[in-house]
Amino acid sequence: MIGNGWDEILPREETLAALAAAEEDGKGHTVYPPREKIFAALRLTPPEAARVVILGQDPYHEPGQAQGLAFSVPDGMALPPSLRNIFRELEYDLGKPAPKSGDLTFWAEQGVLLLNTVLTVRRGEANSHKGIGWQAVTDEVIRGIGSFPQPVAFLLWGTQAGRFAPVAALSPHPRLILTGPHPSPLSAHRGFFGSRPFSKINDFLTKNGQSAICWTK
Repeated sequence: MIGNGWDEILPREETLAALAAAEEDGKGHTVYPPREKIFAALRLTPPEAARVVILGQDPYHEPGQAQGLAFSVPDGMALPPSLRNIFRELEYDLGKPAPKSGDLTFWAEQGVLLLNTVLTVRRGEANSHKGIGWQAVTDEVIRGIGSFPQPVAFLLWGTQAGRFAPVAALSPHPRLILTGPHPSPLSAHRGFFGSRPFSKINDFLTKNGQSAICWTK
């Protein structure tokens, strides 16, 4: 389905069932992202290349925003509030200007898996596909990364993402697990701002023999 190592990890039955449920809902509603982009995060970041996992809730639910990468939007599109807050914290943390574009593909290409706990959403209805089965798929993604020996940092934003912390911690290999409030304006002031996740991740990677992530391009 993906074309790389994830095909050996994803639970085929659960993945196809969730995809079928999303497509069924798409017969009567607009569903994001487009079918060809649902697995974009997994295609861009194979399991053996993953060094960071940023886990969000579900895709953006307004037209043109969702591209299959958590928190990312296509180049040239206005930044959604959550991404604006992420960039604000990035500037505070690293003391460098944030990227001008909201397209985070360059993070994914460095081994940052930009994944949501739920991979599809109905237009205008946040978390509307929470119950169709995607979280079982996400569970296997997180569990599957555990078998790979490279150091991996997990950044789990929001209550829904934070529930995967115990699964991420199962690995015997070097792991950093950071949990915190979602960067949404509704929760960012409850501990997201000032959490300095980007420098913490780079410190973890370099201490374990890995190159740091270039967050600012």
